Amino acid sequence: MPTGKVRFYDEAKGFGFIATDDGQDVFLHATALPVGAAAPKPGTRLEFGVADGKRGLQALSVRVLEAPVSLSKRSRKPADDMAVIVEDLVKVLDSIGGDLRRGHYPNAGLTKKVAAMLRKVADDFDA
Repeated sequence: MPTGKVRFYDEAKGFGFIATDDGQDVFLHATALPVGAAAPKPGTRLEFGVADGKRGLQALSVRVLEAPVSLSKRSRKPADDMAVIVEDLVKVLDSIGGDLRRGHYPNAGLTKKVAAMLRKVADDFDA
C-alpha cells in the first residue's frame, strides 16, 4: 500500500490532499478516514489504498501510521507555569463575572485583552 504525508486537510470542507512518498498528490476525502478518527493534521503519515477518480488519484481506506510531533508541544510552558497563568486568569474572569452580575459589561479595552488571554491559554492547552 502507498504511504505519504497529509499536505493539507480542511475539516470544514471534509477533504484535503496527501503528498505520497514518490511525489504525487492524492485527493483525501473524509469518507476515506477511519470511523471516529480526528481530522488529520498536516504532516501526519498515512497508509492508504488508491483509486483513479474523475479528477485523478483518490485515497481509500486510510490508516494513520504516525501523527506529527507538534513543535508547540515540545516548546510549551511547564505545567507549574500554566497553573499560575490559569489562576490569574480565573481571578480576572471572576471580577468580570461580578460586574456582569451587577448588570455592567466591562469596557471594550478590557474585553479585547481578556479575549486575547483566553485564546492564548486555549492555544497553550491545545498544543
